[in-house]
Amino acid sequence: MSDSVTVRRLTPAEAAESVGALAEVLIDCVEGGASVSFMQPMTEAKATGFWRSVADGVARGERALLVAENGDARIVGTVQLVLAMPENQPHRAEVAKMLVHRHARRRGVAQRLMQAIDAIARGEGKTLLALDTVTGGDAERLYARAGWQRAGEIPNYALMPDGVLCGTTIFFKDLSAQP
Repeated sequence: MSDSVTVRRLTPAEAAESVGALAEVLIDCVEGGASVSFMQPMTEAKATGFWRSVADGVARGERALLVAENGDARIVGTVQLVLAMPENQPHRAEVAKMLVHRHARRRGVAQRLMQAIDAIARGEGKTLLALDTVTGGDAERLYARAGWQRAGEIPNYALMPDGVLCGTTIFFKDLSAQP
């Protein structure tokens, strides 16, 4: 599947046009149990409201939005790079909302998205990236394989979509130390 997947950065207009398709991916992930800031049941209204806000951030230049599309040009994954940082942190960005539709998982989509986010970050002049993920989840292995360093864990940081507390693990990646 990864060979038939294209990863690209959306323009502000494309981000606005893709709200519905991105909402489908978000709903699938939350309904599948992903802890990505939303609780079950995940409604279309919540999902489209979130993606409209993201599209507005893309239009303001505050974030980069990447999508993975299958051979039918259907969005099967997405990740964001939050570029808007405080003035004393112009060198860094945060990776947010790495989402892959359940039917497209374990096929290299997330890995391709992470490779692309590194390239986008470098192109934006960022040398340090940070992210957080559910402790003990599949994403921890993905980030470690992609060269991210574990900084630590915060117990009982958030709720899973079903209301159960979960910890979060903080990762960072120093792009200046890598080719």
